[in-house]
Amino acid sequence: MFFPQTRSLSLVAAGCLLAAGLPCLPAWAADESGVAFFEKKVRPILIERCYECHSVEKNKTKGGLTLDSRDAVLKGGDTGPVLVAGQPDKSLLVEAIRYKNRDMQMPPKRALPAEEIKILEEWVRMGAPDPRTSVAVKSGGGPRVINIAEGRKHWAFSPISHPAVPKNAVPGGNPVDAFISAKLADKGLIIAPKTDKRSLIRRATFDLTGLPPTPEEVAAFLTDDSPEAFSKVVDRLLRSPHYGERWGRHWLDVARYADSNGLDENIALGTAWRYRDYVVNSLNEDKPFDRFLLEQIAGDLLPAPNLDARREHATATGFLNLGAKVLAEADKEKLIMDAVD
Repeated sequence: MFFPQTRSLSLVAAGCLLAAGLPCLPAWAADESGVAFFEKKVRPILIERCYECHSVEKNKTKGGLTLDSRDAVLKGGDTGPVLVAGQPDKSLLVEAIRYKNRDMQMPPKRALPAEEIKILEEWVRMGAPDPRTSVAVKSGGGPRVINIAEGRKHWAFSPISHPAVPKNAVPGGNPVDAFISAKLADKGLIIAPKTDKRSLIRRATFDLTGLPPTPEEVAAFLTDDSPEAFSKVVDRLLRSPHYGERWGRHWLDVARYADSNGLDENIALGTAWRYRDYVVNSLNEDKPFDRFLLEQIAGDLLPAPNLDARREHATATGFLNLGAKVLAEADKEKLIMDAVD
């Protein structure tokens, strides 16, 4: 279970404090029947359904929340408590497992069986008895803090450098192999020997196009003894329309491409294929990556030399409307933000 920070759990705590005569903290010193109920019915559910994402044992504290000790449950997540003892209807934990709030449904993959939901509701209703003692907290616990200065040290934001090729480079060989060999040597390893030509063309063809080489292509490569034999194979594969189809799929996955919107009303998007073809064609045309991104984010604002280019730019912005979203969302501002997200 994961409770997003978009919902202020502190409101629950505040409401609890204001409620006349209601204690804000659960009565952990439960009687034997409460402890037995927890051990027999509640603990197995938490272990099976929740610990994968919210336990010290798994080293997972999504949303800053762990559920493998009574103190952790009492503390809650990044934004505060997740339950109000004795009041399941006011507890975010119960709200999440009921699956009625589309923005907060846990576990995320599928709802709990009705019987398990009833057990957790009853557990909270009876005061959330929990005999578990605290468990050791691994390093890195607590709310996640974004360190901007540390993030700037990431290699992706560093200037491009031109390091000297290691001395073990094979004359006429690819410098990349020299760097790999040097790193392997640091670990006491050596680079794998060259494979045979038949295996090489199969690997390259599957990798670049997702298809096996034809018998004719294999035969041509096996009989080509020139130093440029493999380079010619790679160049041919990069010119193949199947290259864009093979590698465009990775970007389409990132963009959440589908031929429908999914969720509440699975409405077909009849022209989504145009965006798919745009991605495939962009890879096959070797479009610069920065231009590829710019067209998808702001293609409708870019100058176009002709009508075909203008249509291509507009098609690229299909990126902004892809992904699952609730079309029947009553909160129109949220619908807009879902599209932005």
